[in-house]
Amino acid sequence: MISSPALLTDRYELTMVDAAIQSGTAHRECMFEAFARRLPNGRRYGIVAGTGRLIELIGAFRFEDPELDWLRDNGVVRQPTLDWLADYRFSGSIWGYQEGEAYFPGSPLMTVESSFAEGVVLETLILSVLNYDTSVASAAARMVSVSLGRPIAEMGSRRANEKSAIAAARAAYIAGFSATSNLEAGRTWGIPTMGTAAHSFTLLHDTEEDAFRAQVAAFGLDTTLLIDTYDIRNGVELAVKVAGPGLGAVRIDSGDLPTVVEAVREQLDSLGAVGTKITVTSDLDEYTIGALSGAPVDAYGVGTSVVTGSGAPAAGMVYKLVAHKGDGEEWIPVAKTSAQKMSVGGRKTAVRRLDSTRTAREEIIYVGDGPEGEPEGSPDSSRERRLMIPLIRDGVADERYLGREGTVRARQHRASVMQELPVEAFRLGHGEPVIPTVYR
Repeated sequence: MISSPALLTDRYELTMVDAAIQSGTAHRECMFEAFARRLPNGRRYGIVAGTGRLIELIGAFRFEDPELDWLRDNGVVRQPTLDWLADYRFSGSIWGYQEGEAYFPGSPLMTVESSFAEGVVLETLILSVLNYDTSVASAAARMVSVSLGRPIAEMGSRRANEKSAIAAARAAYIAGFSATSNLEAGRTWGIPTMGTAAHSFTLLHDTEEDAFRAQVAAFGLDTTLLIDTYDIRNGVELAVKVAGPGLGAVRIDSGDLPTVVEAVREQLDSLGAVGTKITVTSDLDEYTIGALSGAPVDAYGVGTSVVTGSGAPAAGMVYKLVAHKGDGEEWIPVAKTSAQKMSVGGRKTAVRRLDSTRTAREEIIYVGDGPEGEPEGSPDSSRERRLMIPLIRDGVADERYLGREGTVRARQHRASVMQELPVEAFRLGHGEPVIPTVYR
């Protein structure tokens, strides 16, 4: 079992620290930045997720005896570095976009201010959390936007790594999903859980009717009966026969969904089950959900597509050194200039410019060494919403963004942010980012 996240990292993070300690540059004050050069192909916006999880992991980032012994035994770093790692506690500061915020290419999602050594060892952890959780949340938000207010449950645990499944459930919930099938996500993050029976439960019994009777006896009339193990039409008839017209819901997991849903709704109504809801699963993504917008669907369940980012399993974020201090107190901007992988050096603060209707029109990134947390220039507070907040100050995390409370806060923030985006953001066809990123 992994007890510490310290070795959830790439070897070169530690070998860089090892060489920097030897050269005397390990403790130079530095500024790192996590950002995405572009959105996944065709996406018009992204949703930041994973921040709360990440802050907790950074707080637990320790090199205990098992980790130090392994590094020593495998000759990864030398003794001076082992001594430094043994005392590692992140003591720097982190600013970033609030979890649940929309982001665009170049958005400075997270800025880490610390010594080189303290900041560089967090690179892999920061990217692995933000890249995956943000990918899931961004895909989930697209599904929510075309669901027309109908609830969506996350059901992808069997299509992801067991730890990723928990993270995916949390990210999808932040993006607007209503529940998850994953019990650990419910226990850890307070997300509502759901689930009743799979096809194996029907196949266990001698007849479909026996299975339905057993489920209703166990869970009551408000349960959801899975009606497509055999013949759907016969399944609907048996479901109403067993539970009566007060049956809570039926679930459909196969077939030509628009056609099947219409037929099931008509049959339920004809049997008097006008209040029985229809839940649809079966390899859904944002496009199939959008195609069902006119169908009498009451709820959705999404698995594979959401936990894999609907074709974009990583958000494409990178983590770069953007400034360091020399002999004096002034920050010296640094940047990568290689073709197609350029970065912009220097401290950054981001705001979103809104028009008179409170609709987002630009992502403005102020570049310069202004007061801590403040941009260079004078943004109009009535039209420019500041995006970056302090997450960790001098090693101390802001607890408002942690745990269950932080998850709920992120979910609420995401819902608020969606109200600012232009309507074009919610088109499913491939397109450019819905607002431009402007550097000043």
